[in-house]
Amino acid sequence: MASTPELEPGMASEEIIAPLPRITLQAFCETQEVAGVMQAVAADRRMGKVQARVQMGGPAAAVEAFRAAPTPNVIVLETVSDPPALIAHLDALAESCDPGTKVVVIGHVNDIQLYRELIRRGVSDYLVAPFGILDLLRTLSELYATAGSAALGRSMAIVGAKGGVGASTVAHNVAWAIARDLLASTVIADLDIPFGTAGLDFNQDPPQGIADAVFAPDRLDANMLDRLLSRCSDNLALLAAPAMLDRTIDLGEEAFDLLFDLLRASVPCIVLDVPHLWTGWARRALIGADEVAIVAAPELASLRNAKNLVDLLRAARPNDAIPRLILNQVGLPKRPEIEAGEFAKALGIEVLSAIPFDAQLFGTAANNGQMIAEIQSSGKVAEAFGHIATVLTGRGEQKRARRSLFEPLVAKLIRRKA
Repeated sequence: MASTPELEPGMASEEIIAPLPRITLQAFCETQEVAGVMQAVAADRRMGKVQARVQMGGPAAAVEAFRAAPTPNVIVLETVSDPPALIAHLDALAESCDPGTKVVVIGHVNDIQLYRELIRRGVSDYLVAPFGILDLLRTLSELYATAGSAALGRSMAIVGAKGGVGASTVAHNVAWAIARDLLASTVIADLDIPFGTAGLDFNQDPPQGIADAVFAPDRLDANMLDRLLSRCSDNLALLAAPAMLDRTIDLGEEAFDLLFDLLRASVPCIVLDVPHLWTGWARRALIGADEVAIVAAPELASLRNAKNLVDLLRAARPNDAIPRLILNQVGLPKRPEIEAGEFAKALGIEVLSAIPFDAQLFGTAANNGQMIAEIQSSGKVAEAFGHIATVLTGRGEQKRARRSLFEPLVAKLIRRKA
């Protein structure tokens, strides 16, 4: 696999903000508006490892707070005072600042001279209010980005609303479409260690896989990860599950954190095949992903479970895209089904794709260890997986925009010929 995640043209990399490392942060605000934004930033999923505290008082309060106390890793200061007063407070703060402490100043005046003076004094960045939550998040994240580091890869978690709805099949075929159609280097990680099917679906039986990474975190690094990957095609690699019951799998909430960090730093696209269970690590994987897709069948139990997942993810990820909804096994013979429109209305989100039931096609692919596009490249099912791939990688909106630009002209030409 590629050593750095070089994002291809058209992929929406601008919204990929790296999670912050395990640091301490204190913010000293002077207005309720900035304090509110700072509180929202502190609650964001990318700040999960950060011990953050937000208080009022501005630079003067910061100077008093750290006269006899150690400074945190990051200090955020909002100021409404004139530049000389701010400079005086910064000079006083510098006398008690620990080495390595980073300072971000939030002001209300767009003054290039002030900015240069702050940078000269060692301030890490200067933001002018008002600004959005993601603007401040991005600024804090970039404090810990290494010079010359490549863009982070996009993680996409795909989970079933209930068991048996085909979420793993969807995840594997979407990963294949990203790698084949979008030409993006992709890793699919099968997180179902005891019962995962990615190895079967890709006709692979690697001797090592995801279990080796999870159960030996002290040895896990980029080189070891590269050895654990099994190549499926030029652009697609698999981190397979052993699917063995020789041990019980009781993982901690942060069991996959290091693995996910290494994957995001080494490959542009990561598809997480999340099993249908509810543990600390599964919840953390869903909340921490850049995109989440919920696969459901058009029936009541899926609707209830999908509603619960959507509500939880909306609350836990207020600054991210809403979860995507994929209806699978649509049109199963003799089964009463909930219409896609009613399903979407109940959840308050649109259906990204409705994949028709085709027992012959899916059964043949599963038994042969092939993807749907390898058996029927031009059918509706393969097209559906391609559409899901474009949306989850951030290319869908651009493609729809291009179509909407030319569709009226094409329609006019057709009418003239008629």
